[in-house]
Amino acid sequence: MNKKLLIIGFVWPEPRSSAAGSRMMQLISFFQSQQYQIAFASACAKSDNAFDLSSIGVEKVTIELNHSSFDDFILKYNPDIVIFDRFMSEEQFGWRVSGQCPNAIKILDTEDLHFLRRTRQQALKDNVEVTHDNLFNETTTKREIASIYRCDLSLIISTAEMGLLQDTFKIDSSLLQYLPFLVAPISEVKKQELPSFENRQHFISIGNFRHEPNYNALLYLKDTIWKGIRALLPNAQLHNYGSYASQKVNQLHNEKEGFLIRGFTEDVNEVMQQSKVLLAPIRFGAGLKGKLFDAMQNGTPFVSTSVGLEGIVKDIKQDFIGDTPEEFISHSVALYTDTFTWSQQQALGFKILEQQFSKIHFEGKFEDRLLSLVDTIKAHRQQNFIGQLLQHHTLQSTKYMSKWIEAKNS
Repeated sequence: MNKKLLIIGFVWPEPRSSAAGSRMMQLISFFQSQQYQIAFASACAKSDNAFDLSSIGVEKVTIELNHSSFDDFILKYNPDIVIFDRFMSEEQFGWRVSGQCPNAIKILDTEDLHFLRRTRQQALKDNVEVTHDNLFNETTTKREIASIYRCDLSLIISTAEMGLLQDTFKIDSSLLQYLPFLVAPISEVKKQELPSFENRQHFISIGNFRHEPNYNALLYLKDTIWKGIRALLPNAQLHNYGSYASQKVNQLHNEKEGFLIRGFTEDVNEVMQQSKVLLAPIRFGAGLKGKLFDAMQNGTPFVSTSVGLEGIVKDIKQDFIGDTPEEFISHSVALYTDTFTWSQQQALGFKILEQQFSKIHFEGKFEDRLLSLVDTIKAHRQQNFIGQLLQHHTLQSTKYMSKWIEAKNS
C-alpha cells in the first residue's frame, strides 16, 4: 500500500521567487525519496511563477476556504501525513483534518516564526529593542504557538528559533524538529569551476519584493548604504533582482547612481556567479535567508546583519556583519577590493554549508523521527495535553466561525 502525504499550502510553491518555495520543494523531494504519494492542495490562485508540480508527479488540488467540500476530499484521499505550510493553513484546515482523518499525523512547516518577524518589524518601526514582552504581547505569537501545540510535530528552520521556542516559550522538544535548508554537497570540481574574483563584477541584491523585509532592505540600500559604497567605488554598480517588482520598486532604478532594478531572474545561480559581492542588509525577519544560501553555494561572499545571519553562523564572524551603515559599507568595500578577504569568506561559506547544513545528515534524522511518530502517535498525543485542550476548546472558535461563513455564503 502506498503511503500518502497531503500538503496544504498557503500559496503554491515558487522556488524561483522565494526561499519558502525552495524549502517546500526540498520537502517534496524528501518525501518522494521515502516513496510517498503526494498531493498538494491550496486555496490560493496560481501565479505565473508557480512551479508545475504535476511535472514531478505531485497531484495538484484546488480547495476552498470555509467549505465542507474539503471534508469530502480529504476523507477520500485519506492521507497518512498532512503538512500545513505556515500556521495560517493549519488554522483554516487543521480541525477539518482531525475531524475526517484523526489518525493522520499533522506536521506544521513554520517556514520561519511569523510572530518573531512581525515583532521585529514593529520594533524597528517604533525604534525600540525587541523584548520578551513584545513577543508575548504579539497576537500572532499566540496564534502560531497554538498551532504548534495542535500539531504532532513542527519543523523549525533555525537553531535560534528552536532555542526561542524551547527556552522562552517552554515548548517540549518532542513537538519540534530542527530541519534547516537541505543542502546537497558541493564537489571540489564544481568549486574550482566557479568564476574567480577577477572574473566577477558589481554588487548584487536579491529577494521577493513583496516580502516586507526584502523591500525594507532595498530602501535601506538605496537611501543609506549604497551612497557610502558608491563614494568609495564610483564605478561599481548594484544590480537588484527579485520577483514582483512593483512601480514603487521600479522607480528606485537610477542609472547615474549605478542602482539598477533588474527584476525577476530565471536563473539565480547565473546572476549570483556573475556578481562579486551580495548585499543583504536585513533589518527584521526570521528563519534562514535563502539568498545567503544561494550566495554560499555559488561562491559569492556577502555582507548581511545579525538578523540576516541568525541561524547560519554559530560564532559570528564580524567580517560578515554590518549592523551599522559604517560597518556595512566598510565590509562591502573590503570584500569588493581585496582578493584575499574575498577568497577567505568564500571558503568559509563552503565550510558552513558542509558542516552545518548537510542534506544527508538532516534527512536521516527527519526520517527517523517520522518512523518514531508513526509507531508511537497515540502515546505522543497523550503527552501533549495542551494540544488536546486547544483541540477541545480554543480551536472551536475557528471551527464555528468557518461554519458560520460557509452557511452565510450558501
